[in-house]
Amino acid sequence: MPEGHEDLTEHLSDDEQHLAKLGYVQELSRSWSGFSNFAISFSIISILAGCFTSFGLGWNNGGPAAIAWGWPIVSVFILIIGFCLAELVSAYPTSGGIYWWAAKLGGPKAGFYTGWLNLIGLIAILASVSYGSATFLDLTLGTFSESWLAGYSLTRVFIMFLIILAVSAVINIFSSHLLAVINNVSVWWHVAGATAVIAILWLLPEQHASVSDVFAKTINNSGIFSGSTSGWGFLLFVLPISAILTQYTITGYDASAHLSEETKSAANAAAKGIWQSIFYSAIGGWILLLSFLFAVQNSDEVSANGGAVATIFTQALGSKWAGVVLLIATAGQLFCTTACQTSASRMLFAFSRDRAVPGHQLWSKVNATRVPANAVIITAVIAAIITLPAIVPVKIPVNGVEVPSPVAFYAVVSIGVVGLYLCFAVPIYYRWKAGDSFEQGKWNVGDKYKWMAPIAIVEIIVTSIIAMFPTSLGGMPWDPSFQWKFVNYTPLLVGGVLVLLFAYWHVSVKHWFTGPIKQVDAAAAELQS
Repeated sequence: MPEGHEDLTEHLSDDEQHLAKLGYVQELSRSWSGFSNFAISFSIISILAGCFTSFGLGWNNGGPAAIAWGWPIVSVFILIIGFCLAELVSAYPTSGGIYWWAAKLGGPKAGFYTGWLNLIGLIAILASVSYGSATFLDLTLGTFSESWLAGYSLTRVFIMFLIILAVSAVINIFSSHLLAVINNVSVWWHVAGATAVIAILWLLPEQHASVSDVFAKTINNSGIFSGSTSGWGFLLFVLPISAILTQYTITGYDASAHLSEETKSAANAAAKGIWQSIFYSAIGGWILLLSFLFAVQNSDEVSANGGAVATIFTQALGSKWAGVVLLIATAGQLFCTTACQTSASRMLFAFSRDRAVPGHQLWSKVNATRVPANAVIITAVIAAIITLPAIVPVKIPVNGVEVPSPVAFYAVVSIGVVGLYLCFAVPIYYRWKAGDSFEQGKWNVGDKYKWMAPIAIVEIIVTSIIAMFPTSLGGMPWDPSFQWKFVNYTPLLVGGVLVLLFAYWHVSVKHWFTGPIKQVDAAAAELQS
């Protein structure tokens, strides 16, 4: 290396040199271990969150058999997606993650669309997880206090949601090192908590469901096809919806990429963080769900209550032990909220650093502890705003009683899932298109990308289509029972977002946005020589 450049690079670690090659200086505190990187994705996946909150989706659209068989099958496809993303983060370990890879391989336009879908998806997932935490916390308190249960209201849940979101933001602003510690604790809470729930559900109930009840029983509570559990309509239209249980639970693992600039030995550690978080969550989640299914005492009662896991726990354990199980799950969901906040803020920081977001100067700043505090605050505020529809009471008939339900908010959940997986497909496609010219990192899949990438892309497309299916008869515009409160708003929201992005790109962005900027052009050029 020429003598004049020695002072520029000699003080840089391997991670900082790799980052400089990609055009960035080290701004964030690189204090996370490989385990901490794995921990944040494992915490965001959170089998103590998704397996509990979206269980009814699987139960009502296929029943026990759909859950018992569907979870491991869908998990295999998600693991393939994870392998594809792991290879990309090893080559390009930047906080921009999905967006940066898409821009690098597919150009500014691909990066712009991918970045916004990723950012919107992450904020929507933050909103859904934190609101789910509030809902489960309220439900948990209700199992220990009849007066609390009797005072249920959407307004009370929303206030709890705002408090949880605010606490999560404060924790995220305090320090990056504290976050790493919290996520490390979260891993062990999820492992110990899931183990405890499994043990409780196997040891305490006096009886369990039979193997055939778990692996062969099908249910169709959607009302579609007259509730039939046979025929092509059920197999092609109703049953696939149950896959969203797995797809919704095992998501957000791109957090390992968004935290790569804060992780030591990121080219290897972040890659492992992605695929290992999927792998262990898939195994743990399946065992947990099977424990739920074997604990069912009266499947008709579970169906009558919308497939709610709380009904299963109360049947099998009684209210107090059910409360203990719900408390374990709620704590896991609170850990998940904090991790989601971290991932969303780092994505906004990276996207703003490349000037792709209005007000980018604010969101790309870091505070004295090298944390993007402004990005943390604004993601929390936006999450709160998009959740406002949850306070509007919509009456849904449950067991003959009109029960308030935040239906409009569920659309935010759906766009979060669809947005995240659609953005995953973009860099995977361009990496596949690049073929052997793609410069692989320390961790890679070799030539297996030739079959992994197309499988991943097809799975994402199919899942995104399924997520737009109506989930009840009343949500079908051509049915006499149609009402807007039953509509799955995902197609409208996804379409609306894409139209807005299309207009924004052609009216303004394409004239000035060039993709990821380079903060250290000189260093990058020298390091590549």
